[in-house]
Amino acid sequence: MKYDYIIVGGGSAGCTLASRLTEDANTSVLLLEAGPDYPGFEHLPIDLKNGNNMWRSAYGPHSWGFTARGTPQQEEAIIIPRGKAMGGSSSINGQVLFRGVPEDYDNWAVWGNDEWSFTKVLPYFRRLENDLDFGGDDFHGNSGPIPVRRYQREEWLPVAAAFYDSCRALGFPEDPDQNHPDSNGIAARPLNNIDGVRMSTSLTYLAMSRHRLNLTVRGNVVARRVLFEDKTAIGVAAESGGDVFEVFGDQIILSGGAIASPQILMLSGVGPASHLREMGIPVVHDLSGVGENLRDHPAVFSLFRGIGDPPELDAPSIQVGLRYSPEGTGTRGDIQLSPILMTSEHRPASVNIESDDFHFGFSAALQNAATAGRLRLASTDPHAQPDLFYDYLSDPVDRQKMRAAVRLGLQIAEQPTFRQFVAERLSPTDEDLASDAALDQWMLRNAYTQHHSSGTCKMGPGSDLDSVVDQYCRVYGMRNLRVVDASVMPDVIRANTNATTIMIAERVAEFIKEGK
Repeated sequence: MKYDYIIVGGGSAGCTLASRLTEDANTSVLLLEAGPDYPGFEHLPIDLKNGNNMWRSAYGPHSWGFTARGTPQQEEAIIIPRGKAMGGSSSINGQVLFRGVPEDYDNWAVWGNDEWSFTKVLPYFRRLENDLDFGGDDFHGNSGPIPVRRYQREEWLPVAAAFYDSCRALGFPEDPDQNHPDSNGIAARPLNNIDGVRMSTSLTYLAMSRHRLNLTVRGNVVARRVLFEDKTAIGVAAESGGDVFEVFGDQIILSGGAIASPQILMLSGVGPASHLREMGIPVVHDLSGVGENLRDHPAVFSLFRGIGDPPELDAPSIQVGLRYSPEGTGTRGDIQLSPILMTSEHRPASVNIESDDFHFGFSAALQNAATAGRLRLASTDPHAQPDLFYDYLSDPVDRQKMRAAVRLGLQIAEQPTFRQFVAERLSPTDEDLASDAALDQWMLRNAYTQHHSSGTCKMGPGSDLDSVVDQYCRVYGMRNLRVVDASVMPDVIRANTNATTIMIAERVAEFIKEGK
């Protein structure tokens, strides 16, 4: 059988595309996912179903567990969790359904992608969500597949309430809706977590379309490469259960995410020609931007031993957070600062606590980093992870912003409302805080991911030699091939990336239906 569309990757973008494209009963879609497919809620294992304990899912059996170099100063690799199950990273993530600021998308338009300004993408944010707190107004939807809610004050854990009140005492404004265009200040996070259940794109978008006869869903299928005739994509070579086979389609869409999509392109012969030749891969098309522009939100973690008993293992690990910019930066929304439990995915994998005492931390993450890393193949084996280097905090302005964020967190911890929960600060130490240079070294040794890898198949005009896809997400120099996922973001938005990735898929599905 030949399909109209083959979608490689059943994550945030892939499930969305599969659902939207099969709304046309005359369109056939094959959705391939490397991880297992759990076709209903009753089949989900606990790490995918229960969304409050994100550590269990991010570092559990359904994560690829990629390793990477964050900075040259780090002695050990950092772990980059990415989802390996239907729903992709939306099945293991922290469920913060948080948009970037309007300037993020307007920047995309200024950079040559005029279909992606804030006013043009807003309808697709509204389309994806069912906001249970702010539904049905100019900025929110109330009929989309993804439910969104915020924990109410009476539901907050004591540490979360104290953090919120301490931010207010320091003069930060209340921010009742972090998905409002003017968002700034301290807020309850918008979450696609309902009664402790992670509402992934598998449980939402895909669930509402599985019954369609024009949709074929296959889990445990690893894509090896895209098949071409000259420079026209005609199918996918894939592997399942030890068997290698070929499937054919009129259009091939890569939705493997910011790590897998550029990897598959390069394994298929599309990428930097010199690197492909170095790896012994025949060059189909020289496209130098593939794997470049690896963007993320660098983060650091301040660790405290708390007073009192630790919350239950399935207590909400994140409820509130601060969005702000250090003084004098000139842009807004540069920093996220949040109190988190040890069951959060924002606790670095390197932080191990051997006692049963109550511990918690502050995650400080830079949203508008100047630096970018890169991805390269380490092997021609599709099962071998690529080489990842993020180059966190190599820019002095990035370090300045992050220093300010760390010191603000420690100032919050000293507020009367909050310090009643702090027995001692474990990291950074007083020695680490003795000078800016000492704090910089601590940050460079301890920088890790906020789990928002993006940018490695950059969207942009053809005049930009680093661009991989045009603004309709069609791969330059190729026919019948698109990339649709977080990898096409020209720069990472100033927020968690899941909502924007779903929005991208919604927007491109509309482009496809319009024949663009």
